[in-house]
Amino acid sequence: MTGLADLYPGFESRWIDTSAGRIFARVGGSGAPLLLLHGYPQTNVMWHRVAPTLAARCTLVIADLPGYGWSVAPRSDAAHTPYTKRAMAAAMVDVMEALGFVHFGVAGHDRGGRVGYRLALDHPGRVDRLAVLDIVPTYAMWSRMDRAMALRVWHWPFLAQPEPLPETLIGKAPVEFWNWLAASWTKSRNLSCFDPRALAHYHAFFQDPTRIHATCEDYRAGAAADFAHDEEDRQAGASIACPVLTLWGGAGIPGAATEPLAIWREWARDVRGQGIDSGHFLCEENPEATAEALLEFFGAG
Repeated sequence: MTGLADLYPGFESRWIDTSAGRIFARVGGSGAPLLLLHGYPQTNVMWHRVAPTLAARCTLVIADLPGYGWSVAPRSDAAHTPYTKRAMAAAMVDVMEALGFVHFGVAGHDRGGRVGYRLALDHPGRVDRLAVLDIVPTYAMWSRMDRAMALRVWHWPFLAQPEPLPETLIGKAPVEFWNWLAASWTKSRNLSCFDPRALAHYHAFFQDPTRIHATCEDYRAGAAADFAHDEEDRQAGASIACPVLTLWGGAGIPGAATEPLAIWREWARDVRGQGIDSGHFLCEENPEATAEALLEFFGAG
């Protein structure tokens, strides 16, 4: 854990019992509580370059989602229930309650953004402000997926295939898969934006067959229950009540193929946002601009 401690100097390591099992989180900083959630194929480490700036104004809780990093990888079921964003969001509420935070801000990148907006929809009294990084809602992704989008986000239908197809293929060369996938999502199309210590941590977690399976379950849930939950909210006219900030990479996943700001305004009452000069990994490709935008948003609360 030494390398990770070096990336988060002054932060405390916590393992917290939740409805999903034990969740790992880094806790540090001072001020209003802010939950930071990572995406695929990463862990809590992805926030290390923006954490120092945010910690000056916020008490940060930087968690590993179930199935990722050092958090529990729950046994799944035919409906992929433990890996739905609804179940993950409930576990994050447990994390924050265990730390004494009844309501808080949430910032999520990629899959963590999906957990974040589900948390805001399912537990509206909990979330003061929500930031979503380089995503549009799951419902919008699947329902708007045309030929160009499918080629760009091929990993969505691939990882959602029934077990054991993606697990078997990824497991043959997990580091090579991680490297190729991550590089293809950066603006530079290489791994130069990643700190070598962070990269070593990502590689270590991703070589565990249990974690490979868990992350595939995350995407299977996305294609099934998560889509259904979003669709139910759309039909019911539900919307996110708190202020929402959407940030996207100019060369990121949604920014090049959709209009993120317009889409999020279909899901929330108060939305603002901007593009960041980066690929998909805003916090590691352009941490200064990303931290500035997040601090301006959460510092206004």
